[in-house]
Amino acid sequence: MNARTPFIITLSLAAAALPQWCGAQAVEPAEPFAVGTFEIGGEPTVGLVLRNELIVELGTAGADFERSARATPMTMPDDMLELIERYDDGLRERLYAIVNFLAAGDRLDDSRPAYVHDVDAIRILAPIQYPGKIMNAAVNFYTHACEGCSESELQQLMRERQQNRGVPYLFLKPARGAVIGSGDPIVIPWGRTATDWEVELGTVIGREGKYVSAARAEDYVFGYIVSIDVSDRGGRPPGGFNGVDWFVGKGHDSFAPQGPWIVPKEFYGDPMQRLHQLLTIDGVTVQEARAGDMIHSLWELVEYASSLITLYPGDVLNSGTSGGTSFGAFETGTRSGYLEPGETIEATIEGIGTLRHAVVAGEQPPADLSGAQLPAVENNRGQ
Repeated sequence: MNARTPFIITLSLAAAALPQWCGAQAVEPAEPFAVGTFEIGGEPTVGLVLRNELIVELGTAGADFERSARATPMTMPDDMLELIERYDDGLRERLYAIVNFLAAGDRLDDSRPAYVHDVDAIRILAPIQYPGKIMNAAVNFYTHACEGCSESELQQLMRERQQNRGVPYLFLKPARGAVIGSGDPIVIPWGRTATDWEVELGTVIGREGKYVSAARAEDYVFGYIVSIDVSDRGGRPPGGFNGVDWFVGKGHDSFAPQGPWIVPKEFYGDPMQRLHQLLTIDGVTVQEARAGDMIHSLWELVEYASSLITLYPGDVLNSGTSGGTSFGAFETGTRSGYLEPGETIEATIEGIGTLRHAVVAGEQPPADLSGAQLPAVENNRGQ
């Protein structure tokens, strides 16, 4: 599977007919679409993704639509955060109209204008540059809570957790520096030899919210992305603070791949019904899961997160990963080691797309450091 893995929705094709542009806008788009950020002309550019293979420059397409349809002018967003903030304030209907304009005018086929590009010819950037905050659910899949367990052990754990789930556990992950787009390399920091992989559903928040109940949570969602929570399992050396260091584990450069684009929620459906996520390394499947494996639902995660901190448009909430990370892969024999330079990792969520990343080695640190830097994992041994 690749970054063009289909996102699927059933739409009424009756809306595909050319609407009366000067009157009411079309109720539905002729085709489902995603939104993303792409490098075009050397600049980050917001675009529509159609048919999983075409990138449409939103600003230029919007201007073409207005000229051709004599539509009321509307400024297109400069970046993804602005698009998300304006989506429910009239922008959604304009994007639907632009899609219908492109589809009805044969602008996606033989008469393709210069602002429509093949996805393979465009660099895909992380869709949001950059989220205000990235919230990750820890140990939110039963199979991840019981890596390497037998089936009977897993069933026992599930019974125990279902009777006493408690509340979710969330941690924050850095944004700028950690966030990368599909095709960018995942960099294993020098000396860190225990790099792990975790595919996760990323939920993009669309509205500001505090104390959002699980029953109302979907109203606050803009759409969905694929995320990888790359993790450093090497820990920190003894001395000073000896607890679990989440910044070491989650905070390195390139450790938060996101994308390849955002599928608005109306084109994905209920993730608690259709989620199917998987991760491969060099073509070998190491993780695969569905929503039924979740301990806390996505909507419960939104409720919990918003009880701690106000959610804002463009924030990302990752739902956790399943079994098949390094611990489980070692037990089952799927893998004999952690992520290595030279490997290729692919994370797919059906209906959204695929992130693909080459794994590379980080540069050796300079010689003039004082010794306060994070040491190589091998220096932790025997201490």
